[in-house]
Amino acid sequence: MTRKTPRVAVTPPPICNSATLRDELSGLFPQPYFNDTGRYLTEDELIRFAGEADALLVGRDGITDKVLSALPQLKIIAKYGVGLDNIDPDALTRHSVELGWTAGVNRRSVAELTLSFMLGLCHNVFKGGWALKQGQWVKEGGQLLQGKTVGLIGCGNIGKEVVGLLKPFECRVWIRDILDRSEFCKVTGALEKSLEEVLGGADIISLHVPSTEETRYMINATTLSRMRPTAFLINTSRGDVVDQSALKDALMKETIAGAALDVFDQEPPEDAELLACPQLMVTPHIGGNAVEAVEAMARAAFQHMKEYFSK
Repeated sequence: MTRKTPRVAVTPPPICNSATLRDELSGLFPQPYFNDTGRYLTEDELIRFAGEADALLVGRDGITDKVLSALPQLKIIAKYGVGLDNIDPDALTRHSVELGWTAGVNRRSVAELTLSFMLGLCHNVFKGGWALKQGQWVKEGGQLLQGKTVGLIGCGNIGKEVVGLLKPFECRVWIRDILDRSEFCKVTGALEKSLEEVLGGADIISLHVPSTEETRYMINATTLSRMRPTAFLINTSRGDVVDQSALKDALMKETIAGAALDVFDQEPPEDAELLACPQLMVTPHIGGNAVEAVEAMARAAFQHMKEYFSK
């Protein structure tokens, strides 16, 4: 090992709140220290918390040049979760800090939530439940998911998992991705389409893209106006992919039929008008947080640290 007892600091609340995962990590690295605030940390908080850490296990905390400059002892960042948009890769290189990360570990968890959104929107589960809680007995059963045209914008690990889950529903699946997915389409029967075709022709549009300069607010007033008035929008990817003000306007004017969001530009969201829209289903960024997914993502991060310090 690089040193007999590497210091390990851990920030993700799902790990810090799990007695099982804390015990497992303590068995690998004696006396790790855990973030007990119940939330992710700001840059300054992260610097104070990590201190003399040799390894830092993070979730959505920002890993920036400022953070790495203040932590010269740090040797490896182990990433909990599948997104890397909070980590500056150039800063890692400048400071000679290794990144331990495994893609797609929580894909089934996110894909199942996506499928539940599709079923709930189609069958008026959310809208009907909201009405009933307001004292209204509205018996509108919606429509079948079976046979609908589902457009996936982004078809990486999670998007591919969604395609598999949709197979029993005999949906037409359209894919828009920046990469060539022709081989995947040959196997699954999905069709590659342009963004314009997906926006204008799909009954359900589901977003599975990372947060980048190209994807920021890719769903906005213009793209929403190209959707069918009977179409649904689902976002289980990153909050800043959707312009929430434009989505609120579309829902209030009923230019689309409904939406479901697990992620928000600001978390927790503070737009009460958006949250009050009866055609909108929301969950608090739980897509990747099924118990099995939490444990798998944590253990993948543990393994990266174990392998690094075993060199």
